[in-house]
Amino acid sequence: MTTDFTIGLVDRPGTLARASDALGRAGVNIEGACGYATDGHGVYHVLVRDGERARRALLNAGFEIQDERTVVVHPIQNKPGEAAGLLRRVADAGVNLDILYTTLDGQIVLGGDDVNAIRRAVLDEAGQAVAGEAG
Repeated sequence: MTTDFTIGLVDRPGTLARASDALGRAGVNIEGACGYATDGHGVYHVLVRDGERARRALLNAGFEIQDERTVVVHPIQNKPGEAAGLLRRVADAGVNLDILYTTLDGQIVLGGDDVNAIRRAVLDEAGQAVAGEAG
């Protein structure tokens, strides 16, 4: 199972490095990530497979975990229109997304209030992942 952590950071040099280092020292691999800053605060999303170990490492290092949740990780080809097609299926299912980013190995990460509906939306009629297996 893959878990997305939303980590609150101070918007200054080194905070992303400290959070990433805390995970690395704990033996947690970052599968995907995105980050941004707004109004002096940083937000860092990290995707990990070992949520318990990641949570402990981040808390022990003094970081604020703003959210922790299961997300859908889905293979996607790096071709024009591929993401749009996948996102259209999610939209047509009436499902709202509140996060999207890619993993280091080129998969798409989708999150929202109803992760099961997101998962269903990315599957075809036969219940098979359209471009591989949804995580």
